[in-house]
Amino acid sequence: MNGGPNVSGPAAGADSTQARAGVAFALGAFVFWGLAPLYFKAVVALPPLEVLAHRVLWSVLLLAALLIALGRLRAVLLQLSSPGVLPRLLASTALISMNWLVFIWAVGQERVLEISLGYYINPLVNVLLGLLVLRERLSPAAVVAVLLAAAGVANLAWQTDGLPWVSLVLAVSFGLYGLVRKLTPLGPIDGLLMETALVAPLAIGFLLWTAWTGVGAISGGAIASGDLSLLLLLMAAGPVTAIPLIWYAAGARRLRYTTIGFLQYLAPTCHFLLAVLLFGEPFDTAQLVTFACIWTAVAVFTGDSLTRSRRAAAVRGSGS
Repeated sequence: MNGGPNVSGPAAGADSTQARAGVAFALGAFVFWGLAPLYFKAVVALPPLEVLAHRVLWSVLLLAALLIALGRLRAVLLQLSSPGVLPRLLASTALISMNWLVFIWAVGQERVLEISLGYYINPLVNVLLGLLVLRERLSPAAVVAVLLAAAGVANLAWQTDGLPWVSLVLAVSFGLYGLVRKLTPLGPIDGLLMETALVAPLAIGFLLWTAWTGVGAISGGAIASGDLSLLLLLMAAGPVTAIPLIWYAAGARRLRYTTIGFLQYLAPTCHFLLAVLLFGEPFDTAQLVTFACIWTAVAVFTGDSLTRSRRAAAVRGSGS
């Protein structure tokens, strides 16, 4: 009998180290995203559009500086000349800007629970987009998960006389954003730099207008009175945006897609805990039923993904 490959030597140790590093990076990214409402609560006194403009401005400056330091900025800019890249980037820019604006607004309106619901739904929206746009086939378990999620949304709409539009906008906009980015040959950091650069002229123009008219934080708020803490807080929007993305990219390179898929539920779980335990948002029976449907859908979907991944690994192992 031929022996299998030796996996107990240095290569196995290196793989284990890479996996542990990948888990650490991914955990950091998803927990960071999950705690993001704390940051936007700190700037809740400002209009959401102004916060969004600052987020774009400081993100593009930070990402450009990072890519210049890595010597990659010119290579990223050259990719804009590739066929179809610019139109897709314009589409992804519009989608992520909408997503960010609704997220910021929802935090200010004490609707973090709806944010949580949206990001629990998002992976199931991705499944539907894969079916409708990419013609991917759904497993029976995925169909059950999508139907459970739909039942949860329908329950909330019926109990509250309206669709949970914040949740749906966040889930669908981020799902479409992921689909467009999947079809765009740019890495996560490179793509975000291009997206923020495309919308930066609008953001800078808006901030200049608010400063000129005296309605913005820079001209009429704490900054004008000599308190720089607000400016520093707004500048932190750059790291708040870029750091988890860099960690996510580092984790995704080291981990299987199914592992990333499982860890991604940490972010909406953090949102949920913040909303209920820290922000004191009401959590009634209608929301409990809806979240129970969504959590069951997530469990079915994740279990099916793990089972299919193990089967695929077993097939690959038997064929080697």
